Amino acid sequence: MRTVAGPEAGALEARARALAVLRIRSTALAVALLPAAAAVVLLAGSATGSIGGSQDEGWTALRWVVTGCALVVLLLAAAVAAVVVRARPALTPTVPIAEETAPDLYQLVRELAERLEVPAPSAIALTPDCDSWLEDRTHPAHAQRRGLLDRGALAVEEPRPVRGAGGTGPAAGADRVVDRPERRAPRAPVLVIGSPFLWWMRVAELRALLAPVVAGTGPSVHPDIASARRFVRGLDAAVAVAARGGEPSSGPAPALVAAVRRPAFAFVGWVARLLLRGCRDHAAEMERAVAAAASERAQSVDYGLRIVAQEQVGLAYAGWDRLLTRVALPAWRMGRWPSRLDAGVVSALTELSRRDRLAEGFTSRLSERPACDLLEEPGAMDEATSLLAARLFHGGPPEPGPDWSPVDWGAYPEEVVDRKWRQEAARLNRLLDERDDAHEPVGAAPAPARASGPAPATLARVIDRLTAAPDGPADGTDGGAPRLAARLSVEVAREEAAATRAHGQGPAAGAEGPAGGSGGDPWIDGFAPAFPLQPPRTGRELLADHVTAMVCCAAVDTAGAAPGLDWLDGPALLVGGRRRADLAHPVLSLVEDGDDGPLRAWLGEVGVRPEKPVRLV
Repeated sequence: MRTVAGPEAGALEARARALAVLRIRSTALAVALLPAAAAVVLLAGSATGSIGGSQDEGWTALRWVVTGCALVVLLLAAAVAAVVVRARPALTPTVPIAEETAPDLYQLVRELAERLEVPAPSAIALTPDCDSWLEDRTHPAHAQRRGLLDRGALAVEEPRPVRGAGGTGPAAGADRVVDRPERRAPRAPVLVIGSPFLWWMRVAELRALLAPVVAGTGPSVHPDIASARRFVRGLDAAVAVAARGGEPSSGPAPALVAAVRRPAFAFVGWVARLLLRGCRDHAAEMERAVAAAASERAQSVDYGLRIVAQEQVGLAYAGWDRLLTRVALPAWRMGRWPSRLDAGVVSALTELSRRDRLAEGFTSRLSERPACDLLEEPGAMDEATSLLAARLFHGGPPEPGPDWSPVDWGAYPEEVVDRKWRQEAARLNRLLDERDDAHEPVGAAPAPARASGPAPATLARVIDRLTAAPDGPADGTDGGAPRLAARLSVEVAREEAAATRAHGQGPAAGAEGPAGGSGGDPWIDGFAPAFPLQPPRTGRELLADHVTAMVCCAAVDTAGAAPGLDWLDGPALLVGGRRRADLAHPVLSLVEDGDDGPLRAWLGEVGVRPEKPVRLV
């Protein structure tokens, strides 16, 4: 007896699990047809006289009951099947790459597929994330979206299911004919590549990283595995459709329709979840077997270089996360989106390599050819993925506009950092003015400083307010800082809600509903939901940020400092051309403890004059 090992063993396991999933589908179909089969037997027996007689009331009633039950079950089964078949599976928002815009990248992937003896992916797309995978986009509901990708197909094919390799055996491409020509293999999946990999990794590293991913196209085009995956994805999509199908509508007639649809979709969701629970273990084992087979097949391709590439993946993820949360997020909150995020990740990772001793030696790789050179227009691709990143991670508008404009890295300090500080300082000063108005005694004469308008915006005023004694019982508060922090939270939430209503989307919608497409649609451009990068900031954090902004504005206006950009920490204050990163502790001492000593010492060291008014926006 021959022992099967290597990728063939994983492929056989995956096919066995796929058949188990398909058996569950067949069992569900058999259960739905069982009452109809019983009705046919009774009707045929009655017609031939072998079961009961035409005058036998008992058999007649049984025939009518069974036939009625069969019709009801068939209608319910047809409804469930229709929802499963027509439900659109989730599709990851990506930036498609046509072959004419990246011929070298397509050639690299094609040669890699030939070396692995698997079908080539049908197309390539970019995602603003540190991950790469294969994605099936053959569902009819994705036809319009897939049309964009068909222009960049690796294999020369018509926009329809192609004849391809039926397993993990040798295959020259996705258009090879299988042994049984009457069976058509599914269309090869789309290769989705994380855009940070293209800009940070070298060409050889990218090829080694993509080897196990591309190797997965072999099992993906096997008919049984593809059918099992399509069935599971359909069930998952049906559950989502059922969850949204019972939403109430406005007006009496739509409300009546919703009352009828709600139990119907609840039944569909119950059946889909029941089938999903039955398929869950088999589907999970199938995917593990597919991944194991792909990894085993890719062992022969640049194995030593794959270890180095995996190290770069961890470094890229760390730098990408810092770039998004520390650098991009402040700009997004102001209605600006950095248009060169992928180019920025190279600077961030280079800085991280310089600071982190564990990353020593990685910067020497920069002399090799970067993978982004495989693109004809890397700048245009970077801009498209940067806009998509803002859409996914922040919920911004899908297109640039007057309140959603791009910003280059060279203009970031002036247009984002300085503007952010001025806006926060203005908000803080406005809240101080409102509180002064609320505390003026009734009938009292206005103070001379307020006779001609609000008090000047000075850092000294902020420090004095935060170090003042707590308000008395008549005021009903427990101190200046907590009251001011609470008012800041309310003000920031109000401004974010107003921005959300203006765009019809955004992260602030998460308080009352899912963020996403226009009109409250919970899907990004109809494909995937948005999710925030960071949780909402607390009142203390907001107050510390606003006090820091006030200090920075005073330093720029009175001490010759300048706004700057740190690739890992975001907005930075430059004094004498060098970053001052020691401001956080003095500000926290003032905000949390009411101790202004450390901050006044810092201001004296830098040369800031807190009594001078600062410029606001």
